[in-house]
Amino acid sequence: MQPKPETIANVSIKEYCFSKKQIKGVVKASKFEWTFTWSFNKGLLLVNPPLGRALIADALLRFLLKKDYALEAGSEYTFTILAKF
Repeated sequence: MQPKPETIANVSIKEYCFSKKQIKGVVKASKFEWTFTWSFNKGLLLVNPPLGRALIADALLRFLLKKDYALEAGSEYTFTILAKF
């Protein structure tokens, strides 16, 4: 049985603003890097650049929803994606 493909994503929270109800940060997975803005009151996640966005957007949103209240600006987090980038 072959091991399941996986990629480790590293998330860096740059800004957590309660007044704007937004989290801004950077996510890196394999050789890709994206910036993101999550407007948690609207449930809207913006990921840039668009190249490879489909690879990360859903997994990143699930991570953000799961860890929402534990996230802090200036902190680093990781999560596993069950796909090879």
